[in-house]
Amino acid sequence: MENSSDIIRQVRKIEIKTRGLSNDIFAGHYHSAFKGRGMAFSEVREYRVGDDVRDIDWNVTARSREPYIKVFEEERELTMMLLVDVSGSRLFGTADKVKKNIITEIAAVLAFSATENNDKVGCIFFSDRVEKFIPPKKGRSHILMIIRELIEFVPQHSGTALSEPLRYLTNALKKRCTAFMLSDFMEPAGNENRFEESLKIASGKHDIVGIRVYDRRDAELPDVGVMELQDAETGVKLWVDTSLRSVRESYRMAWEENSRRLQSALARSRVDSVSVATDEDYVKALIKLFKRR
Repeated sequence: MENSSDIIRQVRKIEIKTRGLSNDIFAGHYHSAFKGRGMAFSEVREYRVGDDVRDIDWNVTARSREPYIKVFEEERELTMMLLVDVSGSRLFGTADKVKKNIITEIAAVLAFSATENNDKVGCIFFSDRVEKFIPPKKGRSHILMIIRELIEFVPQHSGTALSEPLRYLTNALKKRCTAFMLSDFMEPAGNENRFEESLKIASGKHDIVGIRVYDRRDAELPDVGVMELQDAETGVKLWVDTSLRSVRESYRMAWEENSRRLQSALARSRVDSVSVATDEDYVKALIKLFKRR
């Protein structure tokens, strides 16, 4: 168990790295990719040649006997929600970092980008149920608290149910928000319909974005002979002969089929998404996602 000083050092390290990325790279992309709720009235001013006559304020014009128009500006303030997978599989990784590390850094980058735009940030931690809800607020201290929770939070359960945070989001937040779902999107077979149903409902009310964080070994097995595999969420162990091409091919095909089902579900609900491997530069992936919106 890490002590308080270790946690503080980790929080500070992540803040330095991700806040720098937010300031230098993502703030502009975030602002243009995630718009405010609409246009809000700002003021009236005298009509100028070239102004749109549809913006004329006829009441003010009648009183002053001079043409005046209404001026609108973007109502920028948003609420961002981070839906963070804390199931057992997040602790897997064969590169320098496990999935949890990448999810934490991406969440921090997004949170600081939102803060730069004066948006509120909240968080939902989920396994096969909602483990913790942090209501959206503004400010650096609030973001640092979220980062600390991302680092040290210990879930009560290890399974995954992707439908649960979406259902909770739909019920908990009445106003439209932008919600980033950070997960490896791996859950037990048979849950697909519940996930897609909850995704369809949530995306009709909120702007949902999927960020899939995976490890290369989730997608394919190496040829290293007989090895023992353990399911991080159920604890089930299995001996597998990876020297057999049929075994490796079956494993790869299962991953690809799962990926196809996921992409189809996201596309049907018009949810933007991006995938990031644990050995990949997530900066490029996020910028690509932002530019695509």
